Amino acid sequence: MSFNDKLIIDKIILNRNKIPSFDKYPFNIEVVKNFKELELTSPVTFFIGENGVGKSTFIEALAVALGLPAEGGTQNFMYETKNTTSELSDYLVYTKRRNPKTKFFLRAESFYNFASEVKNLAENNGYRKIYDSYGGSLHECSHGESFLNLVKNRFSDNGLYILDEPEAALSPERQLSLLCLIDELVSHGSQFIIATHSPILISYRNGKILNLNDNFKEVKYKDTDIYSIYRMYLDDPAGMQHRLLD
Repeated sequence: MSFNDKLIIDKIILNRNKIPSFDKYPFNIEVVKNFKELELTSPVTFFIGENGVGKSTFIEALAVALGLPAEGGTQNFMYETKNTTSELSDYLVYTKRRNPKTKFFLRAESFYNFASEVKNLAENNGYRKIYDSYGGSLHECSHGESFLNLVKNRFSDNGLYILDEPEAALSPERQLSLLCLIDELVSHGSQFIIATHSPILISYRNGKILNLNDNFKEVKYKDTDIYSIYRMYLDDPAGMQHRLLD
């Protein structure tokens, strides 16, 4: 089976004709203003780009367009602690090749809110068995451990997974663990779309890296700023600090 045959969604389209104005947020963000459609060709797609370029705005909008809660979770989690979602999701459409067995939006920024909602359902609404789906209470282990427990216990074959900066909770060693889990799930029909700054994650051998600084242009791993800056610094930390600080 080719990678294309494993895809769940294969195209993301911005319905530009229905947008009233490109002069207000989020449509005035450069990466949105220039966006028309994106063809997905790999079961793992990485969105990279500088802070403020619109990675989280775009990936959140995609998750909401897919029927997922903006703060993270499955389509069955309809909760909200604060509405910060942009209008972009109303104008994004997608084409799919098959239905996923499950969908999940994992967002580092609001993971605490999601873990609290799981706890609320378990302890205040009588859904104690929900803990089994997440490997126990997500609040009773470290941030990174709870992230990996969720992926290990809740992510399953033939799933569609949207991840926003998952490395924020993970040590380099745990990022390697996540890489292994991603590869295992991909081998069983799952698809990932991941916004990240991690040089470890974007090194995934079967992934496609799209640079939002350059309007979703595909880029090779060693041509990314992420790789170049980390390598430059780690090769000569003293020299780099001399240039930066002195």
